[in-house]
Amino acid sequence: MTTSEYVAAEQSTDYAHQAYTILRFGFTIAPIIAGLDKFFNVLVNWTQYLTPLVPRWTGIDPAGFMMVVGVIEIIAGIVVAVKPRFGAWIVVAWLWGIIINLLLVPGYYDVALRDLGLSFGALALARLAEREG
Repeated sequence: MTTSEYVAAEQSTDYAHQAYTILRFGFTIAPIIAGLDKFFNVLVNWTQYLTPLVPRWTGIDPAGFMMVVGVIEIIAGIVVAVKPRFGAWIVVAWLWGIIINLLLVPGYYDVALRDLGLSFGALALARLAEREG
């Protein structure tokens, strides 16, 4: 068995590596899908989650703002795929920003709690990425 075959065999039974792979895949795909949907609103009308303060502060209409959000999410997913040590921290920060926004919109506290859980997953990915190199 060559060294690379040994490492590959060892990694296939390494639960931390498996968790890292699952989280990396999830935090690559989910932001890209959510980002793309900001342009099409197939999954949901995303503007309902946006606090009215954001359009007031930015001067950008909610639909346009969500398209900007979509581009950022797509980029975040790509960065997680390419540079997970860095990309995971982007997703953590992004999710915390979403949580703050959701706490300013009455009726979406459950979604904010879900996103807090997702941010813990992204944080776990960031920590596992330190080990993976």
